[in-house]
Amino acid sequence: MQEILTLTRASRNLVSKLIEGYTLEQLNKVPVGFNNNIIWNIAHVVVTQQLLVYNLSGLPMLVSDEMVTKYRKGTKTEHFARQDEVDEVLSLLTKTIEQTEIDIQNNVFQNFTEYPTSAGYVLTSAQDAMTFNNFHEGIHLGVILGLRKLV
Repeated sequence: MQEILTLTRASRNLVSKLIEGYTLEQLNKVPVGFNNNIIWNIAHVVVTQQLLVYNLSGLPMLVSDEMVTKYRKGTKTEHFARQDEVDEVLSLLTKTIEQTEIDIQNNVFQNFTEYPTSAGYVLTSAQDAMTFNNFHEGIHLGVILGLRKLV
């Protein structure tokens, strides 16, 4: 699982670098034809990793219920994220993966509730969830790359 997490960390570091220098307005802009913005996509990958890996393992998540409600699958941008919210999301981008690494080392992922993804892949373990999460984050990395050109 360590190799899987190394890829997640690389993806998230790339996202952080891609948005360096972007203003709060740019991070919040929803271009015509889109439902979401850059900061929503970043928060969404943080929330999704927590839901897939921690929630399905029956473990407490590192994100608030409010954050899950705003950024889970099926949501869209409905508010302007203030700077403190952006700062929290960017901090969680790193903190959640650091904690996942610690939790892997401590072997906390013992239980898992099977989950069929919308992509047709059934998750049966935390390792499956982490692998699928990288696929999911890759999709949103592509969206972020596209959004950067429009903001």
